[in-house]
Amino acid sequence: MAIILQESLRAAFYAPFYAALARGAYAAAGVEVRFTSAPSPAQAATSLLAGAADVCWGGPMRVMATYQADPGCDLVCFAEVVTRDPFLLIGRTPNPGFRMADLLEARLGSVSEVPTPWLCLQDDLRRAGIAPERVNRVADRGMAENCAALRAGTLDVVQAFEPFAATLVAEGAGHVWYAAAARGPTSYTTFYARRPVMAAKREAFRRMVRAIQATQTWLAGADGAEIAATVASYFPDVPHAILAAAYDRYKALGIWGRDPILPRAGYERLRASLVSGGFVTAGASFEQAVDNSLAEEEHRWPGA
Repeated sequence: MAIILQESLRAAFYAPFYAALARGAYAAAGVEVRFTSAPSPAQAATSLLAGAADVCWGGPMRVMATYQADPGCDLVCFAEVVTRDPFLLIGRTPNPGFRMADLLEARLGSVSEVPTPWLCLQDDLRRAGIAPERVNRVADRGMAENCAALRAGTLDVVQAFEPFAATLVAEGAGHVWYAAAARGPTSYTTFYARRPVMAAKREAFRRMVRAIQATQTWLAGADGAEIAATVASYFPDVPHAILAAAYDRYKALGIWGRDPILPRAGYERLRASLVSGGFVTAGASFEQAVDNSLAEEEHRWPGA
């Protein structure tokens, strides 16, 4: 029986997941996977809990949010893929010496589609000694609308993921000020599932982890153009050159892990951001929300 694998939203930084599907990595690992999409990012975890999918990929943020609402829930992250924050600050003018304090003099359009990017950025601000509420922030518009406002000059800097950055840079309408990946490990995307489902389908899940590790190895040796060509069918409206530039940037920033083990440091940095932003009170502990056993076994004995 096929494992139903659900994405939370369509995003270029999820390239390893799309590449695993496009390259037949799951079949090669001996597991049948059926791919589906969540009704919305906010419904990804609830859809999983309702049994509409066996496995989701998405942020540990969703797992922590579910524990916040229901401390007795049984969700667990079991393989990390995106190990650093893929969001960027793109300004209307060059700013090669960017400091967080520069945001106090700018009109910022932050991401509204999902909460994690702003929660992480506000924590960066706090760590730089800046109260986030001091920033002149537009918080209720989507990335595409914010990018249009940057072009029009009504915003000075926008927060967005790729390929928005590559598009603005290619147009000469934007300049990368800050890559959030520079803060270091911040666990951003993993597989997650219910613990009872993981136990019942452990061998299938093991093979999924094996497929992701094989894809991570392939990604490490691929350039942006090759990655873009592999996942192009998932982004039919993005020109190849733009997608290739986006992936070259992401590779240079090291946003994808070389193995599926979720490090405690990355999880704790994410949790600290969610706590400092008031999204969760304490956040689920690493021991509650993470099970690295499959990732560690596959990393130790790949293909066994």
